[in-house]
Amino acid sequence: MTASSGKINTGLVLGLAVGASLGGLLFGYDTAVISGAEQSIKFNFVVPHTDWSVDFKNTVHGFAVGIALLGCVIGSAIAGPLATALGRRAGMLIAASLFFVSSLLSAFPETLLAPVGQMGTEAIWPFLIYRTFGGIAIGMASLISPMYIAEIAPAKQRGLFVSLEQIAIVTGITLVYFVNMQISRMGDESWLHDLGWRYMLASCAIPAGIFFVAALLMPDTPRWYMLKGKEDKAREILSKANPADEVEATLTEIRGSLVQHSGKLLSFGLGVLTVGILLSVFQQVVGINAVLYYAPTMFENLGLGKDAAMLNTVIMGIAMVVFTVIALFTVDHWGRKPLLILGSAVMAASLIFLGILYQTQNPAEQPGIIYLIVAITYIAGFSLSWGPIVWVMLAEMFPNSIKGKAMSVAVAAQWIANFIVSQTFPMMDGNPQLIAAFNHGFSFYVYGACSILSGLFVWKFVPETKGRTLEAIEHLWKK
Repeated sequence: MTASSGKINTGLVLGLAVGASLGGLLFGYDTAVISGAEQSIKFNFVVPHTDWSVDFKNTVHGFAVGIALLGCVIGSAIAGPLATALGRRAGMLIAASLFFVSSLLSAFPETLLAPVGQMGTEAIWPFLIYRTFGGIAIGMASLISPMYIAEIAPAKQRGLFVSLEQIAIVTGITLVYFVNMQISRMGDESWLHDLGWRYMLASCAIPAGIFFVAALLMPDTPRWYMLKGKEDKAREILSKANPADEVEATLTEIRGSLVQHSGKLLSFGLGVLTVGILLSVFQQVVGINAVLYYAPTMFENLGLGKDAAMLNTVIMGIAMVVFTVIALFTVDHWGRKPLLILGSAVMAASLIFLGILYQTQNPAEQPGIIYLIVAITYIAGFSLSWGPIVWVMLAEMFPNSIKGKAMSVAVAAQWIANFIVSQTFPMMDGNPQLIAAFNHGFSFYVYGACSILSGLFVWKFVPETKGRTLEAIEHLWKK
């Protein structure tokens, strides 16, 4: 079925999409909040171990920063089956609850064990546990929110609405950069290591509470109601959001898509799953989250002070929001493939140039604005393409009967790749031999090469899904 030109209740669909996209805001907020706290975590939990080697300290530092990402793997793996069994709405409520609790306990990991600040380096263990639970919430939200939006959005506007998820993610990232900067200005470095980092982590509880209330007020999706045999409820939701002459045809199409296959993960072959996994992996190995999590450290490597590094990080976050908004209005006009290939080219050029700048120049002797401009160009390339479009494609490319399972696998692969990138960046950036040879530029060469590979992969293997209904996309994988 092709979408008709009848009147769509855009206000209702937009409201539901915005509510679901708050999961994306929390996704961005909670993953990036660590950028302001990571040096304090290193100072409190890693530096005191004078018996550790430099390489081992870098490894532990990366693990403490990236432990939430392992939780994300768990969350994304269970989110699909959970969203199928209990519903997309119930999944969002559970994620919001986990966000709220883990934010407060990560900030004060000594809770129920000792007075705040009295556990020393031993507080690392409950901290890791609570950050893992926060990661489970992130993983769940990263899968369920775009799934919800894709299932309530009309085909011709699905790219626009699902892109709201990425808008929310980058808004959350920028918001927490600003919050971290304001908190860091409340005291000196000693205060930041003592209390400031705790306030940063605890601040996530506020948007978590808002997300819970929003999810509480939302219905589930028509496709989930149909999956559970609640056809009257599905018809009710479709009637409120879609033109009257489309409702019955849409119900028939959904009904057919759910019974065509047994629902086994490989019902449509290995191709669709492989493409989904590789899209997820490439979105991470282009290095975006190394830049997001360690941006203040990167700018401090240029010889900038703490305040200037934080300010540059905020500017970078604002640029991410601006270019993601541009993507919002181009994804349904230019198509998915052209934007992905363009983004790969821009990222590759920016990263390789950034690596050359670090390797051949002394950052402390160069104007920081040069590095900021190149970093913003890289952010622009990602935000116009791989940031929003991968989420659009993951939400729309998998057939209805395997959507939950397939998205779980693909998003879990994404979080595994994210963890690997986050874990290895401090190991590369802090390695004395690599610093001597590349002066903090080595990691950018690695991410630049991955950007080139990502563009080649899209050009060769990824189909265009622009403008097709979710049910029609199934036929792409049958060929």
